[in-house]
Amino acid sequence: MDLRLLNHLTKPTHDKQLTHKYQLVKHLFNLGPCSVSTLCQTMNMSTPSILKLISNLIDEDWIEKKGYGVSIGGRKPDLYSLKDKKILIICIDIALFHTKIAIIDNNYNYIVEAQTIALPISKSTGSDFFPILSSHVQDILKDYNINIDQLIGCSVGMPGLIDSEIGKSYSYFLSDTDDTSLKAEFEKMLKLPVIIQNDVNGSSMAEFTHGMAKGKQNVLILLMDLGVGLGIIMDGKLRKGVCGFSGELGHIPFVENGALCYCGKHGCLETIASGNALSEMAKEGILSGKNSMLNKLSKEELQRIEPAIIIDAANKGDQYAIQLLSNIGTHMGKGIAMLIQLFNPELIILSGKIAEAKQYITLPMQQAINTYCMTQIRERTTIVSSELGENSRLLGYATTGIDHFLDACIKKIGKSKSKLHIH
Repeated sequence: MDLRLLNHLTKPTHDKQLTHKYQLVKHLFNLGPCSVSTLCQTMNMSTPSILKLISNLIDEDWIEKKGYGVSIGGRKPDLYSLKDKKILIICIDIALFHTKIAIIDNNYNYIVEAQTIALPISKSTGSDFFPILSSHVQDILKDYNINIDQLIGCSVGMPGLIDSEIGKSYSYFLSDTDDTSLKAEFEKMLKLPVIIQNDVNGSSMAEFTHGMAKGKQNVLILLMDLGVGLGIIMDGKLRKGVCGFSGELGHIPFVENGALCYCGKHGCLETIASGNALSEMAKEGILSGKNSMLNKLSKEELQRIEPAIIIDAANKGDQYAIQLLSNIGTHMGKGIAMLIQLFNPELIILSGKIAEAKQYITLPMQQAINTYCMTQIRERTTIVSSELGENSRLLGYATTGIDHFLDACIKKIGKSKSKLHIH
């Protein structure tokens, strides 16, 4: 994709000046409104050089004054920020039973609000997934009068093992060939550069930029959904591991000779403390005659039971539902105790569908933490529930995607003196 989106930045100029423009745009995107002195320190450039860049970018309609900063003696400094809608990115959140699509700008405004389509995935999902998704994407672009050239790229998130470097899933889309690159499939479909990441990292980045992890240095984000995932922020950076596989908390061995997990191992934490485990335990209990309002469900409804139904029953006082959630909380609390002793975080954020059970899961969770974690360590850790909405991962994908594609632009500048290409 050529950089027609950023053509205001590509007026005739020296490569070094163009690089500095992109770098300044990237810093404003990551930091928000900044003063000249902050930009000088961040970019290691002189005040006259930064002022010249700012003047050029104001002339090119990319940045604007955005109020005043805090005075440290003398007049308050002007703050500068990116204007709205200068960079657009399409964000796609792929879950097991549905897919969400949104278009977000550089200031996190939703140009297209999250739209949900019934497009499930499984290990055996094949190439027929992409034409269906492509059709929905094209309809959205048409309905909102957005040209594909206005988008800097596409940021995709999904569950499972994702190698973000090569854009490959080791958990889903396995029907065609082990060599299939999801990144290549998406780029072929969308005619855009694509980045693919694990959904937990999207949640973590959303918390780091918009939620309770903002301004924190050492935070764990626990995604308790149908599966169990962990986002790790250490020393102010999201830690993904050597190929993006870190945080697979759900697949640590937890029960000796336990149930078979979909990963092929026995006794994983996910088999006793996830949304899927909750649904399976509810089914088994009802079929064995447990007294619960869940008995009113038909056989078909029981087979499709989701965590939200069980949580709703608990909120209505159903003792069996409360017991199920309490068991989940106890198991998860034991796992969290281990995490606290390994990472010594200042904050743990609970997110996902299971976190919506609130006190039914947090009280037994805290009791287990008190039991299994050293007092001196756990006293320094605060545990909270996420305050971001159900679409928060899309914001995280936007952050990761725009930052990644701006980096790609900067790297390409020195490699071509004519048109710049990300591919």
